[in-house]
Amino acid sequence: MSGHSKWSTIKRQKGVTDAKKGQLFTKLSYAITIAAKQGGMDSSTNFKLRLAIDKARASNMPKDSIERAVQKASGGEKSEMDEHIYEGFGPGGTAIIVQTITDNKQRTVSEVKNLFEKNGGSMGSQGSVAYLFEKLGEITVIKSGKNVDELLEIGLDVGAGDMDEDELRVYFYTNFADLFKVKQALEEKNIVVEGAELIYKPKITIEVSQEVGEKVMNVVEKLEELDDVQKVYTNLA
Repeated sequence: MSGHSKWSTIKRQKGVTDAKKGQLFTKLSYAITIAAKQGGMDSSTNFKLRLAIDKARASNMPKDSIERAVQKASGGEKSEMDEHIYEGFGPGGTAIIVQTITDNKQRTVSEVKNLFEKNGGSMGSQGSVAYLFEKLGEITVIKSGKNVDELLEIGLDVGAGDMDEDELRVYFYTNFADLFKVKQALEEKNIVVEGAELIYKPKITIEVSQEVGEKVMNVVEKLEELDDVQKVYTNLA
């Protein structure tokens, strides 16, 4: 067990502003559509779709908007959307992975590349930083006064492979296929699950100065503001 990235904690505390909620709903809609396109429109058998829907509900996305996003997977203009992963380097030689969903790959590549170059980073080729990360399930749990050792014991008992923590939360990690199963098992033990998603977790994190860390997070935040970008991951400690 190790401490969760302080930069992730700082970013989480900033929250989502009302001005960005419309963009958030659009990104959640894209995630639902691509999940339905890849694994089928039945959320009872498509766990990636179920995770996307759960995340949308947690963000108070309207039910009819969720249903429309699922139906778009069966045809229409949004059925042309695909998921693409881009890799790059941020200030201080940090590694960055950019997860996107787009119906225009050329536009997305151009936007991501330009943003890297204008903010002290550079676009990398496929595989240039991916080896520094592993794709895992992450389950975020509110401590709610529970003892961390107790939570760790419960997590390991239901199949979590590792755990990090910050002041208010613990983060259980699972392999790709077991994410939804472990999430359900935790909830059955009356553990408050705040969220569950598939992530790219750095195998080794790096320490940087406050100045460099702020520059990296500036790149991350600007990338996340792009309409086609779903999530950005770094190896900042």
